[in-house]
Amino acid sequence: MWKFIAKRLGSALAVLFAASLLLYVLVINSGDPLKDLRESNADNREYLMAQRVEYMNLDAPWYGRYWDWLTGASKCLIGQCDLGRNINGVEVSGLLANAASSTLRLVVLATVIAAVLGIAIGVLTAIRQYSGLDYIVTFLTFLFFSLPVFWAAVLLKEYLAISYNDWLADPQISVGTSIAIGIVVGLVLQMFLGGSLKRRGITFFAAAVFVPLVLQYSLWLNFYRYPQMGPAIIIVLTALLALSATAMSVGLKEKRVLYPALITVVLVLAMYYATFYMLLEPNGWILFFGLVLAVVIPAAIGRSMGGRLRKAAMSVSIITGVAGAALTVIDHMFRAWPGFLDVKGRPIATIGSSTANLEGGFWDHFLDNGTQLLMPTILLAVISLASYSRYTRSSMLEVQRQDYIRTARSKGLSERTVIFRHAFRNAMIPIATIAAFDFAGLIGGAVITERVFGWKGMGEMFATGLDHVDPAPVMAFFLVTGTAAILFNLLADIVYALLDPRIRV
Repeated sequence: MWKFIAKRLGSALAVLFAASLLLYVLVINSGDPLKDLRESNADNREYLMAQRVEYMNLDAPWYGRYWDWLTGASKCLIGQCDLGRNINGVEVSGLLANAASSTLRLVVLATVIAAVLGIAIGVLTAIRQYSGLDYIVTFLTFLFFSLPVFWAAVLLKEYLAISYNDWLADPQISVGTSIAIGIVVGLVLQMFLGGSLKRRGITFFAAAVFVPLVLQYSLWLNFYRYPQMGPAIIIVLTALLALSATAMSVGLKEKRVLYPALITVVLVLAMYYATFYMLLEPNGWILFFGLVLAVVIPAAIGRSMGGRLRKAAMSVSIITGVAGAALTVIDHMFRAWPGFLDVKGRPIATIGSSTANLEGGFWDHFLDNGTQLLMPTILLAVISLASYSRYTRSSMLEVQRQDYIRTARSKGLSERTVIFRHAFRNAMIPIATIAAFDFAGLIGGAVITERVFGWKGMGEMFATGLDHVDPAPVMAFFLVTGTAAILFNLLADIVYALLDPRIRV
């Protein structure tokens, strides 16, 4: 395996070198970096031109400039990147650090959301092939995949930002609207949950009655301006997730998996009260260590109590612990929401990655970053979700036709075991490739999204460099996206070996 990784890295470096040389030549020949100064009537025009020539090293031959960039970029291997200066004389390394952190924050979240939801929808539609749900999901995925990014962004700005901010000033939902929403939710739920006609009818009726009542009750509580959750709801939701995860993995009869998950639920309640005052005004490190504990402690409980099912027990316990920690954080976000509305009356912004000079504490800045992240994340996730769901569906359908799946069913194994322990793992092999390339592709494809939403990330840096015929920012963008594509492709090959021991090198 190590020899294989070394060979792949060697070929990857050769590809990066050839691609960087081609891109550099294309950029420097795409225009004149001094064009704006040549047309200027400023008295110090000659001085400004000489200054820009010095910044960009324009008096050197192109291959010498490329060699200088390549030498500085190679120093990134020892943590001393020197990516030159841009057209204004600013160090590109500093610009790249800020831009990369902004873009990666957007892309990572969008990729995770798209992968989780897309894979889940793909598995469900494969199980219910040619059903109404399958046809509707297929239509929607092709619709989302075909959406022009700039047009969808405008719709999100209009309805998710401007209209929502107007509505939030005086939240109102009429009874008729509540009933219509309940009917739509009921139709969607009965399609997803499936079952006999009687079961579908009960699901539809329960949702059509329950949802309007909840909506009207939330208006009475003024929930949208003063949201609240509390420990009772956190424990109920965490317990339901623990039961669902156990049922999907090994079944509720396996006490060695169920008991660690339920113990983790109790632990979530204890940690809620233990960390309550600490989380009123926390910092990033407190949240990070809380996440680590939410993984380590449940994993230890699952390992000690799981026995022969320790892997399943650890997985279910970790999922329960992380979900409980996330719900605890959401509870504190709800508590901070009214104060955030006082600081920022229109919470969903249409432009920028953060609000300049925002007053308030940790949760105000946390909510501001989250609301600024909302629309571009939804846009990127919806477009990527279509690919994940379609590839997962196709892969699951192909796997379900294999002989070992028929053998598993003929042995009397439950359908849950056949789907999740036999079919799903093998179906994930091609999805690993999609996830690897999708992450790298989103970094490069976020250029339009970042420009529409005024997001100061790598896409904006790339576009600005290209507009000004400035190769340094463009090459910095390539260095990150190209390296990400190579490394994630290599990671996909390693994941293959973890998923299927037969293809290990």
